[in-house]
Amino acid sequence: MLLAGGQGSRLMALTKAIAKPAVSFGGKYRIIDFALSNCANSEINTVGVLTQYRPYALHSYVGNGAAWNLDDPDGGISMLPPYATESGGNWYAGTADAIYQNIWYLEGQDPKYVVILSGDHLYSMDYRKMLAEHIEHHADLTVSVMQVPWEEAPRFGILTADENGQISKFTEKPAEPDSNLASMGIYIFTCDVLIKALKEDAEDPDSEHDFGNNIIPKMLAEGRRLFVYEFSGFWKDVGTIASYMETNMQLLGEEPEFNLYSKSFPIMTNAPTRPASLFGKEAKVDDSIVGNGCRIFGHVEHSVISTDARVGAHAHVKDSILLPGARVMDGACVVNAILGENAVVEEGAVFGSADEDTAVVGNDAVVKKGDE
Repeated sequence: MLLAGGQGSRLMALTKAIAKPAVSFGGKYRIIDFALSNCANSEINTVGVLTQYRPYALHSYVGNGAAWNLDDPDGGISMLPPYATESGGNWYAGTADAIYQNIWYLEGQDPKYVVILSGDHLYSMDYRKMLAEHIEHHADLTVSVMQVPWEEAPRFGILTADENGQISKFTEKPAEPDSNLASMGIYIFTCDVLIKALKEDAEDPDSEHDFGNNIIPKMLAEGRRLFVYEFSGFWKDVGTIASYMETNMQLLGEEPEFNLYSKSFPIMTNAPTRPASLFGKEAKVDDSIVGNGCRIFGHVEHSVISTDARVGAHAHVKDSILLPGARVMDGACVVNAILGENAVVEEGAVFGSADEDTAVVGNDAVVKKGDE
C-alpha cells in the first residue's frame, strides 16, 4: 500500500500544480519511481497507490504500472483515490485512515502480509529482507529504521528497541530522545493484525488516525510483537526545497552518495522516449547529469538538467536543477536555482545567487531580464 497523496507544500512552487510524488527528480525520474521500483525489484506484484492531492498527473503517469513491470494480471497496480460513500466523502484524515478507507481492497486481495510505504521518499531497498526478519520474529509489525545523528533525533519518530530488535517505546519527535533509531515510515504488518487495528482506530473519536501517533503506541500498549528492521543505505525524505536540492546534488561526482547506476536493482521510470541530447560545438558540461532530449550550447556546471531542457549559447547554469522542458536562453545566467517544468529564463536574464537561498520558480514561469 503506497501512500502517494501528499501535497508537499514545503516544496512551494514545485507542488503548486502536482502532488509531491509526481515531482521530477534526477534528470529523468519522478519521486514515485523509487518506491515503485523497490516494489518491482522486491517481487511485490500487487500495489495499491493511494492518491489525494491533484491526482490526475500521478494517475496518468503511473497508468497500469507497465513501466515498472507491475502490470501483472493477477495483481498489478490499483489507483485508490478518496471516494464518496452513503455518509458522504472526505479526504484521508491520516495515514491509518487512508488504509482504512481502502480496507475493502486489502480484504479482497487477502494477503498474509502488507507493506505500507510512502510515495515521496528517495531510496533503494529490497523489502524481501525486511519481510524475512518480520517472519523470523513472528512479528505483528516491523518498522524500518535508520540511525540518525543524536542531534537530529528530535526531528523524527524515535523507536527504542532491545538487543533482539523488539520495540519497547515509540516517541514522536522527543525533546530528549533515548535512542537514535528513526522511523522511516516503512511498515510491514501481518494482515489480520493490521485490519483489526484499523477497525478499532476508526471507531476511536479521539484518534488522529495516524500510524505513528495512534496505531503503533496502541499496539505497544497491548503487548503486540513489534520489531525494528535497521536499514543502512541511502534514504531521504525530500520535504523541503533545501533537502530536494541537496539530494539532487548528491547524484553528482565520481562516487555519488546516491547511486542510480545499479543494474541488479534498477530505478525504472515512465519517462517519455526522447532522442539523445545534443551538445553544440561551444558547449561545456562539468560534473552534471543531462537527461535525454536536451540541447546544450552554453556552460553547465555541477547541475542536473532534465529531459528536454535547453541551455542557450553563452548561457551559464551552475549548481542548479532544470526540470523537464526548462529553457535558459542565450546569454542568461542561472546559479543555485531550480527551474520548474517548461519554465523560461529569458535572454540575458540572471536568476539565483550563490550567496542566497536557492531560488525557485514553478512550472511555466518566465524570468525576464531585470526581474532579478
